[in-house]
This record gives sequence, structure tokens and C-alpha cells, in this order.
Amino acid sequence: MTDIAQDALVIFTPSGKRGRFALGTPVLTAARQLGVDLDSVCGGRGICSKCQITPGYGEFSKHGVTVETGALTEWNSVEERYKSKRGMIDGRRLGCQAQVMGDVVIDVPPESQVHKQVIRKSASQRDIVMDPATRALYVEVAEPDMHEPTGDFERLVLALQEQWGVGEVAAELPILRRLQPALRKGGWKVTVALHKGNHDARHRILDIWPGFHEGGLYGLAIDLGSTTIAAHLCDLRDGTVLASSGVMNPQIRFGEDLMSRVSYVMMNPGGDVEMTGAVRTALNGLVQAISTEAKIDPASIYEITFVCNPVMHHLLLGIDPVELGQAPFALATSGSLVLDAADLDIKAVNSAARVYILPCIAGHVGADCAAVALAEEPNKSEEMVLIVDVGTNAELLLGNKTRVLACSSPTGPAFEGAQISSGQRAAPGAIERVEIDPISKEPRFRVIGSDLWSTDPGFAKATATSGITGICGSGIIEAVAEMRMAGLVDQGGLIGGPDQTGTPRCVAEGRTHSYVLHDGTAEGGPLITVTQGDIRAIQLAKAALYAGAKLLMDEMGIETVDKVTLAGAFGAHISPKHAMVLGMIPDVKLDKVISAGNAAGTGARIALCNVGARDYIEATVHQIHKVETAIEPRFQEHFVNASAIPNAVDTFPELSKILTLPDVSFNTSGSGGDAGRRRRRG
Repeated sequence: MTDIAQDALVIFTPSGKRGRFALGTPVLTAARQLGVDLDSVCGGRGICSKCQITPGYGEFSKHGVTVETGALTEWNSVEERYKSKRGMIDGRRLGCQAQVMGDVVIDVPPESQVHKQVIRKSASQRDIVMDPATRALYVEVAEPDMHEPTGDFERLVLALQEQWGVGEVAAELPILRRLQPALRKGGWKVTVALHKGNHDARHRILDIWPGFHEGGLYGLAIDLGSTTIAAHLCDLRDGTVLASSGVMNPQIRFGEDLMSRVSYVMMNPGGDVEMTGAVRTALNGLVQAISTEAKIDPASIYEITFVCNPVMHHLLLGIDPVELGQAPFALATSGSLVLDAADLDIKAVNSAARVYILPCIAGHVGADCAAVALAEEPNKSEEMVLIVDVGTNAELLLGNKTRVLACSSPTGPAFEGAQISSGQRAAPGAIERVEIDPISKEPRFRVIGSDLWSTDPGFAKATATSGITGICGSGIIEAVAEMRMAGLVDQGGLIGGPDQTGTPRCVAEGRTHSYVLHDGTAEGGPLITVTQGDIRAIQLAKAALYAGAKLLMDEMGIETVDKVTLAGAFGAHISPKHAMVLGMIPDVKLDKVISAGNAAGTGARIALCNVGARDYIEATVHQIHKVETAIEPRFQEHFVNASAIPNAVDTFPELSKILTLPDVSFNTSGSGGDAGRRRRRG
């Protein structure tokens, strides 16, 4: 007789927290027991709708689970009543009503999270020469003449040619329908929104107004990332950034990293369609939100530029990404694209809006990396510069004015706070800065939303609203690096016990130890620790990043670099010293490690505001040589060496000038792995 399982595995995204629960457990109850950030104010009565969740079905190889259709109880009358009266997105459930009946993956959307994510992708200050593809032109059109029978459109085109030097012009049927009323109302004077695509010699009229029109003409520069989607709303007349906003990429529920999403498509027919629909829905919501923030009519948005990695590129376009998951990692198309926004189901903008997608460099190095190259211009640098766009899938550029190389490295989501025991996205209440006294081994920290350290007077009052909820990516990096500097972690990444480290904060957890960063249990808060598993997750992520950099340096035939530029929203919040202590980046003088902010977003803005920049980057990507980490035999060697903290074989002379790492070893069993057994250098 077959045993019937009495419990089920519940996995929450984007936090990655998981646990087993008895069948019949409400999802809200499971979330609360795991410390998942799921809101509820009505006591689980199905009134407030704050606990909305989205279950995922099919095979999730990343999580090692297959979710059957009956994983949750059926839709009930409470949910039906709420949806009929208040409305609810299809596929959503109420966490207080849906009960666990089988293994399930559950996504908690941003609006259901108590601590809303801080999308740290604000626009950087940048001087951009304005020459947008879309501009407003005022023209005076000759009146019709019975002796010269030409159409109104033909005379408008002639006026554009004579008064503005415009070449061939086209217009879609909706514009032709509005043309004659506009000309007559304006007394044969009109303003047109004219778009010039760099692939198409023809100009296209996107809108028309009678007389002189002073209304706004706006564009969106969008960085479509694996984890977050960030947008900058720009005035196409002068390039002013009116608003910057972002949302979590809803595809996270299908897989936190790119290969997990490709795997989901392989295992679930139609999975690519699901993910395309999810991201397009999120984009429409983002357009509405950023328009509201800037107090503009979204119908006055006439152009969008996109930068994204290759998998996101294909899923945005509705192209099956499976070929990107297997050698030779072939893109359906690597060139730039000019499309109608309607082709991508982006309906929140003007119906005639145009889309420009920057070119990809190669199968694993996408348009986001091309945008970084456009913004940072390594091909014009006198110094040998390494540019690292840190994210779930890190992309690296190395070079100077003689040659530029590129590669991608699968760092995974640990740098974003995922796969970390107390990890969370960057939100108010998340620990983002950490310091550990090397003598007392006592920590102090700062959380997002407050400038005070935990040891400062007034900290408790300042954080009373947000609380101390977990640790985000920059916080876990600093925590691990500080533990190494304080002698709590050895070179191999092992956390010492209380007798070895001299602090009771190192507590036993099974056969390993954890470090207690904050204990809020007395006040009903969380116990925030750095576990051995957290250390391993960071080691894997940083080793992949460093190994990618070393491959590029091998290819370039160099041992050192002159400068390191940290790009990406996350890169802007990384402490250079802590990054070097971990061995995330090659050894270099700390003042030569700089932050470029969201360089990919800056590249998207440049392409939005200057049509010539599009021609430039399309030519530049062909000059960048791609190094494929997946097939390079030395990647694994570099990866193993880089698993040590900071490295098993590479010395860090510049780092050694400013600090000396404790010479400790906690590997008493001799089974700490290759990195733990290697002879210590320097």
C-alpha cells in the first residue's frame, strides 16, 4: 500500500524561503512561519486582499520540484466574492484562503509585500547631446489648389522637406484620418511628432496637432533586468529625467536566474508564453506608475528604448529562449530592432509609439552590456579598465582603446539577497551596511531607511516603523567580508565556533556554525544570522564573478588592471574594500575602484536621446570580442581558486597595504573542500 504524503514543500519567491507544512495549511500561515514578507491586515478573513499570491505550476528544476494543478485548494467563494466586487488579476489567489495540498512554488508580488522593495536604479547625471529619433516639428502647409491637384498629405510632406530638410515620410492610417481636420483647424499650420528610425530612411509621423503645439513629447529608457525592471521617463526636448521608477520582474516566480527560466520553458510547454505575458503586463503597469509619478499623460510617450540580457531580450520579443540554454548559445537575432510598441503589447503609451532595442553582443552578453559599453566607452580608455555589471547574471567588459573583450558570468541571485537565510530584497528595514569590531567581535549595522548605525542613540526610534527585517545584497557582502577581517571566517570560508573565535555570537547549527548579527526575538522580531550556507552562496557567486574577470585577463595577456568600474544598481552600493576582501574583483588600488551607477540605464537614455548613438553602438558591438565562459577550460580552475576568501593562489598586494587578514583556520576535520585545504598565500 502506497503511503500518502502528510506534508508538502512550499517555496516562496522572490525570497527563496522554503519549508514543509501539513496539508491544509493556509499559504498565509506558511508565509508567517517562514518569515516571508506577505502582508495581511484583516486577520485572514479575505477582506483586505493584501495577501494576494501567485502560484506557479509545472516543473521547477531550480527548486527540484514539480507543481501539480491541485497543489492548492480550489478557488473558493470568499475569493470569488472579492474578485467580483474589487477585481483581482487572473491567476492570483488570496493567501489566507488558498491551502497547501501539494508541493508548490508561490510568488509574492511587490504589492503584497509589507516592506516594498527599493529599486535602486536612479538616473545618473549625464550630459547627452540631444538628437532624439522623435521630435516635434511645426510646419506651414500650402492650401489645396484646384489647378494643382495634390493630396493634403503630399503637401505636408513637401512642407517638411522644404522647411526642415526631411526626406521620405510615411504615415499610418490613423494619422491620415486626422490629417485634414488638423490642417483646417490650424489654418494650414500644424505640428507633427516625427520619428526617424536609424534602420529606416523613411520618417514616420506619429501624431499631429493643429497649429503650434507646445505639449510634451516623452520617451522611456528601460533596463529590463532578470530581477528588476527600471525605467527613466525623459523629456525628448531636452533630455530631462522627469521620473525614475521600477518594479520586480514577475518572471522571478519561474526561476531566479536565467538558466532556471530557460529550464522552465524546456520542462513546461508554453512556459515562454507565460513569461512573455508576465513581463509585458509588468511593463504596462510600470508605464502607468511612472506617468502618474511625473504627472503626465502616458499617451504623450512616443518612444521607448530597451536594454536587456539575451534571455530577457527573447522573452520580451516572444521568442523561445531554449537555444540560449545550450551550446552554441545562438540568438534568434543579435542586431538592434525598431518596432511598434503595439508589437510588444505595450498599450499604456501612445498607440503609435516606437521601440528601439539595442543590439546584443553574443548569446550570453546582451543589449544591457552593449548599453554599458555605450555609457562607459572602454574602447576610448587609455587605461586598462574592467567594467563589472553586477547582477544575477554578471556581465564584464575589459579593455582600452586598442581592444575590448566581454563575457558573462552566472553569479546567481545571492548578491540580491536571495538564497541567503535571512536575505531579502533591498527594502526599508533591510541591513545594508555592517561593521564588526575585530577585538570584541560585536557587530553594528545600518538599515535602509535610516542613516544611523545600530549603536547610535535614536536608532531604535528611527527604525521603529520599518523594523529590522533581514539583510540585503550589499549587507551580506559586507557581513561576510567583515567576518573574514574579524577572524570569524577563515580563508576557506568556514565559520569558527565560540571557542575558536572567542565570541558567543558564533552559535552551533548542526555540524556548522552561524554568526548572530541581530537577535530581535525578544521584541517579536527576527533572528538574523549569517549561516555557513550563506557563506557558501556568497563564495559561489563571487568566485563566478572573479573567474570571469580572470578569463578576460588571460585572453588579454595581463596580470593586473588599471581601474575597476562597478556598474549596475547593486554595483553602486558595494563597498570596494569589502568587495576586494571577498575576492570579487581583481586587486587594484581602492581609489581606482569607482561606481558608474546604473550604466545600462544610462546607455538606454543615451540611445533614447541621440539617434546617432544608436549607429555608434551598432558599429561598436562588432568590435567587441566575446569570451565564452561556459566552454573555457580554465574557468573551473579560476573558479575553484576564487572560492577561497579572497583567493587560494592570487595575492592581493594593494589590499595588503591597507589591512592584514587574520591567519586563522577552522577546518579541524580536513573536509572543508579544496579551497579550505589549499596552502595559504600572503
